[in-house]
Amino acid sequence: MTTEHLLDDRPLASLRAMANKVPEVTVYFWITKVLTTGMGETASDLLARLLGPVPAVALGGLALVVSLAVQLTVRRYVAWVYWTAVVMVSVFGTMAADVLHIGLGISYTVSTPLFLTALVAVFALWYASERTLSILSIRTRRREAFYWAAVLATFALGTAAGDLTATVGFGYLGSVALFAAAICVPAVAHRFAGLNAVTAFWTAYVITRPLGASLADWMALGHARGGLGLGLGPVTLAWTVAIVCFVGYLAISREDVSGGQAV
Repeated sequence: MTTEHLLDDRPLASLRAMANKVPEVTVYFWITKVLTTGMGETASDLLARLLGPVPAVALGGLALVVSLAVQLTVRRYVAWVYWTAVVMVSVFGTMAADVLHIGLGISYTVSTPLFLTALVAVFALWYASERTLSILSIRTRRREAFYWAAVLATFALGTAAGDLTATVGFGYLGSVALFAAAICVPAVAHRFAGLNAVTAFWTAYVITRPLGASLADWMALGHARGGLGLGLGPVTLAWTVAIVCFVGYLAISREDVSGGQAV
């Protein structure tokens, strides 16, 4: 799916003439998105281990607020600003799911539908207010606020769903295979079964979270838990370096900017 397929009912030319606050949906978008999900998963666990749960959540929340404030301040899409916000959402979204499970003792079978309900509520309010969920329509502060609320809900939902599958018998590697197959479904349904493009996009967007998180967990966690045992620190660092490389390439090439225009 490309951004061209995520338009609302206005002409393509008129939409592209306006400043949009999100990148073009290309293969680089999906790769970077998966990388942020995995990095957010292991970074959250690493911070909780090093600082303790409460300081980690406080630090993650502060970083999220600052990164979103910067994102809301800029007038156009800027690769470094946007993807920093996504990373912070990933870290904090992981913490939100973990707080419910570890801190409050709420099982993943409860938190997963809870976060799904929250996401549906965000989409319902967004559509009722704006009459579109298209990511090419993010040109006002209100739409951008809805967008980031949806993104945060997708990360929390994906974290809970990934942890749920890992603990009910799939394991982390099995979860990777499960979600790798699942992420193909909306693309195929959109291409051959007429699934609405916006629905297909947001469905795939949700699935990237448990896909990336399960892969990172499998790489980081010990053999006793079915992982490779590479460690939280090395995996977090490696995925961070990969994110920096991809975002740096996008910032220079501007391949994710509509029409290659400067931001």
